[in-house]
Amino acid sequence: MYSLSENEENLKAARASLRNGEYAKALGKLRAILTDAPQSVEALFLSAVCLRYLNKTEDAFHLIAQLKAAAPEFGRAYQEEGHLFKAQGESEKALKAYQQACVFNPALEASWRAQSEILLANGHKEGALKAKLQAEYWAQMPKPLIAAANHLYEGRLLKAEELCRAFMQQNPRHVEGMRLLAEIGARFSVFEDAEFLLESALTFEPENLQVRLDYIKVLRKRQKYDLAHEHALKLYNERPDDPFFQSQLAVDSMQLGDFKKALSLFDRVLTALPDDAATLVSRGHAFKTYGRHQEAVQSYRAACKAKPALGDAYYGLANLKTYRFSDSEISEMRAQVKNDHLPYASRIQFCFSLGKALEDRRNYEESFAYYKKGNDLKRKQCRYDADQMTDELHAIAASCDQDLFIRHGNSGCPAQDPIFIVGLPRAGSTLIEQILASHSLVDGTFELPNILALAHRLRRTRQAKSVGYPENLPEMSDIAFSELGEKYIEGTKIHRQNAPYFIDKMPNNFRHIGLISLILPNAKIIDARREPMACCFSGFKQLFAEGQEFTYGLTEIGRYYHDYVELMSHWNAVLPGKVLRVQHEDVLDDLEGQVKRILEFCALPFEHACVEYHKTERSVRTASSEQVRQPINKSSVSQWQCYEPYLGPLKYALGKTLTEYQH
Repeated sequence: MYSLSENEENLKAARASLRNGEYAKALGKLRAILTDAPQSVEALFLSAVCLRYLNKTEDAFHLIAQLKAAAPEFGRAYQEEGHLFKAQGESEKALKAYQQACVFNPALEASWRAQSEILLANGHKEGALKAKLQAEYWAQMPKPLIAAANHLYEGRLLKAEELCRAFMQQNPRHVEGMRLLAEIGARFSVFEDAEFLLESALTFEPENLQVRLDYIKVLRKRQKYDLAHEHALKLYNERPDDPFFQSQLAVDSMQLGDFKKALSLFDRVLTALPDDAATLVSRGHAFKTYGRHQEAVQSYRAACKAKPALGDAYYGLANLKTYRFSDSEISEMRAQVKNDHLPYASRIQFCFSLGKALEDRRNYEESFAYYKKGNDLKRKQCRYDADQMTDELHAIAASCDQDLFIRHGNSGCPAQDPIFIVGLPRAGSTLIEQILASHSLVDGTFELPNILALAHRLRRTRQAKSVGYPENLPEMSDIAFSELGEKYIEGTKIHRQNAPYFIDKMPNNFRHIGLISLILPNAKIIDARREPMACCFSGFKQLFAEGQEFTYGLTEIGRYYHDYVELMSHWNAVLPGKVLRVQHEDVLDDLEGQVKRILEFCALPFEHACVEYHKTERSVRTASSEQVRQPINKSSVSQWQCYEPYLGPLKYALGKTLTEYQH
C-alpha cells in the first residue's frame, strides 16, 4: 500500500508531466494513486484531463462521472466536462456544464470565457457580455487571490485563509481581497470579522455594488436586520424599478417583521416577472414564517408550476409538514429525480420531498429509500467527520474539569438575561422556546451564532506558547472571561425587544456549556432532550437550510447523539444544578407541569399564556414552525417505529445510549 508521501510524489510528478505534454506518463503516475486511493479528487481530475488530451473521450467522461460522484461540488469537474462536450461539438451540453462549473467555483475564468463564446455564437449577446465581464474580472485578479479563491471554493478553507491573509498583509486596501477574506470568514461563521472587512471595503469603494450586496448578506447572518434593511433600502431607492433590488428589500423587510411591505414588494417583482419561481418560493417562505399556511401552499405550488425542476418549491411544501402531495405531484417529482440534468441541490430536495410524500401514504419502504438517497447525496457535499467530532467533544470535557470552574467561580459577566436552550435539532427546543417566548418577561429571538463565533475566535487565538480552544480555557484570566460575557450581551442586544430576559436556542451550544458558564455564570441553560430513536430519525428526515451536517447519515447522527449525551453527563458532573433537562415526552404528557418546572428554573412567575403557547403570534424560522402553532400533538412520538426495519445502523451507533439516554 502506498504511503501518503508516495501519493504526493506521484501527484507532483504527474503535474510536471502534464505541463510537459507527457500525458501517458502522467496517466501512469495518476493510476498508481487511484489504485491506492480511488476517491482521490485531484487524481481523478488530472486523469480526465490527460485522457482528453489523448483523445480518449469515452474514458474521460467515465472518470468525470466518478469525480462528480465523489465530489459533487467540484467546479473543475464540470469545467472539464464542458471541454469534452465542446470538443464533440455539443455546445448546449457544454454551456450547461460550464455554467454549473461557475456555480460551484466562480473563479474559473476558462468556464466564463467559454460560456461567453457559446452564448455569442447562439445570438445571446446580453448573456455573452455578462460572462465575458466575469472572465475579465478573474483575468485581472492577482494570482494569489485566484489561488485562494480556488482553495475556498474547493473546501480548503484554512489554506484559502492563509493565502488571502498573506496577500492582504502586503495589500491592506485591496477591496477584492477584503471581499474574499470576508467570504472565508463567513464560511468559518466568524461573521463579525466579515462585517468589519466589508465595512472597511465600503469606506474605500462606497459605490462598489458587489461589496454593498456582500455587506447586506453578512449583516443578515449577524441578524443585524435593521442595518441590512437600511442598506437594502438605499439600493432600492437608487433603482426602485429593478426587480432584483425590490426582492432584496422584501427579504430584509420580512426579517424586520414588516410582513405587509415584504409582500407588497414580492408582488411588485411578480408583476414584472410573473413566473419568477425563486420569488414565488421566497414569498412562500414569508407566508410560512408568519403562519399563513394556505397562502404559503399557493405560492409554493405556483413556483412548482412555473419551474417544475425547482426542488426548493417542492421541499417548501414538504417542509410545511402538514401538506399532502397529490398523485400528479408525486409523479412529477419521480420524473424529476430521473432527470440527468437536474441540479444537484434540487435532486436532494426532491428526494427528501418524496420521502415525506410517501411517508404520508404509509409506503415506508420506498419512503425510506428516498430519505436515504437524499441523505447520501447531501453527505457528499459535507465534510463532516464523526471521529473528529468525537475527539473535539472529548477535548472539551478534558479541558473543562471541575477544577477549572472552582478556580474561576467568580469570573464572567454577571448578567442574568440569557436563557440558553441546547440539545439536538428536532428534540423539542422550538416548543420550549415558544413556551418561554409566550411569557411577558421573555424575548424570543433566533438560533444566535454568537457563542459559536466566540468559540471559533478562541480556537484561532494561539499565542507563542499557547494552544487553541478549548485547551486554552484554563490559561485565561477572570477579566478575559468577563470581557467575553460582556461582548456576548452587547452583541445580542440587536435581537432583543424590551423584555428583561431573552432566549438563545442555538442547539449546538451544548458543546460550549463550559464556556457559557465561565463568561455568563448567571445564565440559565435548558437541555431539550428527546428519546434517541425519535430524535435521530426526525433529524435524518430533515433537510436543514444550513449546518447540522451530522444529520445526513444514520451512523453519523447516532454517534453524535451518543457523544452529546456523554458530554451532557460531564457538564452535569462538573456543574451540578447548572442545566435543567427537559424531556420532550414529559412535555407532551404533562404540559402544565413541565411549564411550571421550566418557569421555576428560570425564576419566572407562572403565566397561563405559556401553556397556551400556540396562541402566541410571532415569527418562527425553524422546521417546527407549523407544529408550535398547534396544541400538543403526540402523533410523531412513535413515527420512527414504522421505519424500524431500516434503522439498524442507527441503533448500533447509539449503543448503550439507546436505553441509557436519561442517565
